[in-house]
Amino acid sequence: MLEQRIQQHFIDSADLKYQAGPALSKPISQAMQALLACVTSGGKVLACGAGVSGLLAAQFAAHFVGRFERDRPELGAIALPGDATDPRADTPESADADRFARQVRALGQAGDVLLAISASGQSAAVLAAVSAAHARDMTVVALLGSAASNASTGAGAIGRALRETDVQVSVPHERAVRVHEVHLLALHCLCDGVDAQLLGEQEPSP
Repeated sequence: MLEQRIQQHFIDSADLKYQAGPALSKPISQAMQALLACVTSGGKVLACGAGVSGLLAAQFAAHFVGRFERDRPELGAIALPGDATDPRADTPESADADRFARQVRALGQAGDVLLAISASGQSAAVLAAVSAAHARDMTVVALLGSAASNASTGAGAIGRALRETDVQVSVPHERAVRVHEVHLLALHCLCDGVDAQLLGEQEPSP
């Protein structure tokens, strides 16, 4: 029973990634181009995530500042601190809804990119960060979940707040854990794509 349950997790995760790939490849490519334009013009990426998505934001920033799979000059990225243990972080009622927006207002500049991650698409803190980024004339790359892409529930608060110049990568699934898994893969694609544009498309060393 337990082994079957574990195997089902692997099957469900693989199925979602296989099905989402064709739909997400274009917006992920657009997001990569936005990040590339930012860092090659001297800008930086401010990354934030609702709840446990903040850990994905921190991992992304570590890859950008350090390395992904190949050595290269450092790229500017900052993970905005949040509270990964806040159970309401990815809801419209998240505590301290201004936590990310304050940091965007303090650190963000025109030409920077806000990488905003919310599995529900409804985080009040991430939504406020998006508004603050727009006020700073920043582009927003939003990694969202089913609440942002399900036509029956609307575009989601964060999806509705995006501008035409922003990029939305919405994972069509109702379970947050599955959305997080695809978000991680999308972030890996972004790091790999930026490296390929900067360093060429040769394969990294094992």
